[in-house]
Amino acid sequence: MSKVNRFEDLKCWQAARELVNLVYELSEQGKFKKDWDTKSQYRRAALSVMNNIAEGFMRYSNNEFIRFLNFAQSSAGEVKSMTYILEDQNYLPFEDIKKLHEKADKAINLTLGMIRYLKSKNK
Repeated sequence: MSKVNRFEDLKCWQAARELVNLVYELSEQGKFKKDWDTKSQYRRAALSVMNNIAEGFMRYSNNEFIRFLNFAQSSAGEVKSMTYILEDQNYLPFEDIKKLHEKADKAINLTLGMIRYLKSKNK
């Protein structure tokens, strides 16, 4: 892996940013737009993914970075879980639900990959 100097260069952060943008876009549609509590929690969970990756990177310690990546991954799991609520309540069309799951899975997988990489460097 080449040297990364900015959190913006991390694939996991880029995927989290895509997730946030999709969450913001879709949370302004249909019945979802009017459910302020769910919309707020959903947005905060998505933001937490992106921001924890950035915050952990800025700690300049692999162990601290891993800790924040774990927080990010947990928040991505929260986004996935809440996506089922959106589906069950018919807040969004199925195609949008599918996109949300895909974006969350991508963020989870890339974050997990970064955790594994950092743990292998600590050995």
